[in-house]
Amino acid sequence: MSKVIKVEDDIVHFDTGQTLYSDHEQDCCENHYLSFKDLGLNDFAGLEFDLDGDFFERVEDFGIRLLPVNGQPIPVPGYGSNNGYYSSNLTLVLCWDGGQKSFDISDCQEIEG
Repeated sequence: MSKVIKVEDDIVHFDTGQTLYSDHEQDCCENHYLSFKDLGLNDFAGLEFDLDGDFFERVEDFGIRLLPVNGQPIPVPGYGSNNGYYSSNLTLVLCWDGGQKSFDISDCQEIEG
C-alpha cells in the first residue's frame, strides 16, 4: 500500500517513491492537464492506495477520482483548451524508479475552445 507524502500543482508523490502526474505533448495554442493544485496532504490523511490495482477511475468530461483502499475517492479535475485544430490527448502517468505505466484519460477533462 502507498500513502501520499507530497502534493504539488501537477504531481502527487507517494511514500513508495512513485509519482502520479498527467502528460500531454503540448503544441501551439493548446493545454491539457490534471490539476492537483486544490488538494493538500490533509485530503489524503489516513488514505492508502493500491497502485498495482485499480487506484483511479475515469470521469468523462471532468477528470479522475483517486480510489483509496479505505475512505472516500479523491476527485482530481482535468482541464483542456485548444482551438479545435490540435489534439486533446491526455495521459495519466504512474512513474517509479526504472519504469512507468500510462493510462489514456483523454475523455476525462473539461475542454474549452
